[in-house]
Amino acid sequence: MREVRLIDENGEMIGVMPPARALDIARERNLDLVEVQPNAMPPVCKLMDYGRFKYEQTKKENEARKNQKTITLKEIRMRPRTDDHDVEVKTRKIQEFLAEGDRVRVSVQFRGAEMRHPDIGRKLLDSIAEVLKGTAVIERSPTMEGRMMSMIVSRAPGWEPPKKHTAATSEKTRTTQNNGNASAPKTATASPTTPPGPALVSENSEVTSIQPEN
Repeated sequence: MREVRLIDENGEMIGVMPPARALDIARERNLDLVEVQPNAMPPVCKLMDYGRFKYEQTKKENEARKNQKTITLKEIRMRPRTDDHDVEVKTRKIQEFLAEGDRVRVSVQFRGAEMRHPDIGRKLLDSIAEVLKGTAVIERSPTMEGRMMSMIVSRAPGWEPPKKHTAATSEKTRTTQNNGNASAPKTATASPTTPPGPALVSENSEVTSIQPEN
């Protein structure tokens, strides 16, 4: 390596020079000399705190992995003669899965003589799809596979699940109201009320730390 193009820690170009001179500058600034573009002509090196660079890179990768949501395919099974109450319960469960970002396979399983009436299963799936309108999109329409008819749904773009109203919140509200009522003074006459008032190294760059020779 006869010459390198040197970039400082702020991303500013210093110039083209022999590697020995670049190492001297790195020592003067108490930094590392890192080759960031080995295939360039001449190769490009950058002054940086290499340990800190690797720490920040690892931190970003960990944050990206932590924020990733793994989408799974859940399944809800029913029978052609599933009663209305159970259908409602299972439909709410589908909505819960969708709220978590998962896809759902909704299946109707046929047995014996039920195989002669696939239209019943189709009507059941169509009715569920109607209830899920605005909540889900149909990725795959009802399809018969052996003794199973199924469709696949996923969360509709822009749909946001309603916020859950917890029992603890309701109890806290009731307690606050009761305390307010208990502390209110009781009077025989009503009183009038008063109205209230440099550029950085790419994460994908392959970097090589050039250590000074002893």
